[in-house]
Amino acid sequence: MEHQASLRTNLQLGIYKVIDPFVKVLIKLGLTPNAVTTIGFVLNIGVAVIFIVGAEEGNRGDLTYVGWAGGLILFAGLFDMLDGQVARLGNMKSTFGALYDSVLDRYSELIMFLGICYYLVGHHYFLSSIFAFIAMIGSMMVSYVRARAEGLGVDAKGGLMQRPERVVTIGFFAILCGVTSLYIGGNYKLYVPGIKFHVFETMSIFTFPIVMLAILTNVTAFNRLRGAKKALEQKNKQ
Repeated sequence: MEHQASLRTNLQLGIYKVIDPFVKVLIKLGLTPNAVTTIGFVLNIGVAVIFIVGAEEGNRGDLTYVGWAGGLILFAGLFDMLDGQVARLGNMKSTFGALYDSVLDRYSELIMFLGICYYLVGHHYFLSSIFAFIAMIGSMMVSYVRARAEGLGVDAKGGLMQRPERVVTIGFFAILCGVTSLYIGGNYKLYVPGIKFHVFETMSIFTFPIVMLAILTNVTAFNRLRGAKKALEQKNKQ
């Protein structure tokens, strides 16, 4: 766990070195951390819109909507890092700003999953839509357990699927799905002799990671809950 946290911290520091020049430009333009957070939220509304339009106007084999949504997911996710850096480098930290960031992060993720579920249901990927809903539940519980534990005076951090990992996973594989569909087709299916149903299709590039998220987010939430329980027991013994 400590090695994972150290690796994650080093990666974040490396990313900060890359984005800091852009952060300084935003500060010179007069953007506040809350404004940057709001931009990220609006972009995530755009993500949902792309998925919804893809469900209404696209056909089952047209996965370009998934690819474009994935690109916007990653771009919107960038603002999750920018707002914190704008606050730090611009000396604009505030307690309300931290709360505002957390609240809009939750709204952003819920709206993104709304779009994903709408798209999957619209194109009859019903099982995948259920896993997307479970992933959404897990994502919210990962954040909730940490917030509730901190409210009780203990830490409940760590885990495999924190928000940055979720954003990168969904965004990257959505892009990969859309790009791959341009080469093998959106309706490609792989069959194995002896099995009546297909074991893989182009959309699986996007839906398999969602299944993984559904599992790992809830595992992370449970592990945080278990860790918080131990911390509270130790706290009560003191």
